[in-house]
Amino acid sequence: MSTFSIFITLILIVCFLLILVVMVQNPKGGGLSSSFGGGGQQLGGVQKTTDFLDRSTWILATLLLALILLSNFGINTGTTAVDTESKLIDSGVEQTIPQTIPEEVLETPAAPALEE
Repeated sequence: MSTFSIFITLILIVCFLLILVVMVQNPKGGGLSSSFGGGGQQLGGVQKTTDFLDRSTWILATLLLALILLSNFGINTGTTAVDTESKLIDSGVEQTIPQTIPEEVLETPAAPALEE
């Protein structure tokens, strides 16, 4: 299994966990609206759960971003044309390009002459 495949698997797992954590959160209350005076009526246990879900959302989102950036190192690009060209130059192999078009290509079958 390649490094890139491992990163893709980890990214998918983190995405699934992030979806679950976001779906569990209560859509009413919490978030930005509770910062402006709406969060005072929550009890201690509910507040702790909201803090845990909020913190886990940020951790999973940061982990997802880090995995995506690190997965770039696992991409196998293979050999590119620039690499091939530099290897040919380094090995001393010269490419020969004909300066003129071969005569075989220029010769076309002659049209039959019309005799009168």
